[in-house]
Amino acid sequence: MPKNKGKGGKNRKRGKNENESEKRELVFKEDGQEYATVTKMVGNGWVEAQGADGEKRSAHIRGAFRKKVWIAQGDLILLGLRDYQDSKADVILKYTPDEARMLKSYGELPDHIKINDTQIMEDSDEEVNVEFDIDEI
Repeated sequence: MPKNKGKGGKNRKRGKNENESEKRELVFKEDGQEYATVTKMVGNGWVEAQGADGEKRSAHIRGAFRKKVWIAQGDLILLGLRDYQDSKADVILKYTPDEARMLKSYGELPDHIKINDTQIMEDSDEEVNVEFDIDEI
C-alpha cells in the first residue's frame, strides 16, 4: 500500500478565509463602471442587477469571485460595463455592508438604492392578519 506523500487533501486546498478581517481601501467607480444591487441570482455564475442609473443588467460573476466571494440577493456590487453589450456587465467587486454605508455617506450612491435589502422582489407594504381557531380543528 503506497504512503501518502502529499500535504493534505481537499480541505487544505480550500484554505481559510483569513482576508475577511482585513480592512481594504474603499474602491470608487471609474469610467465604464457602475454601482448596482443584486436583484436575482440566475445561476451558472450570472446575476440580475439593478444599476444605480436605473438599468437592469445581466451580470457575470468573474472566475476569481466564483468560489471565494459569495454574492447574494441584495448585495451592493461594482459592475464593469461592456462597450459592445449594454444589457450585460461583469461583477468586479462586492462591497461589504460597512463599505456600502460609507459609499452612501460620501454621496456616491443615489437615495433609491437600499443597502443589503433582501426583500427586493416583494413590493407589498400591506400587513396580512391571519387568525387560527384551534377549537374548530
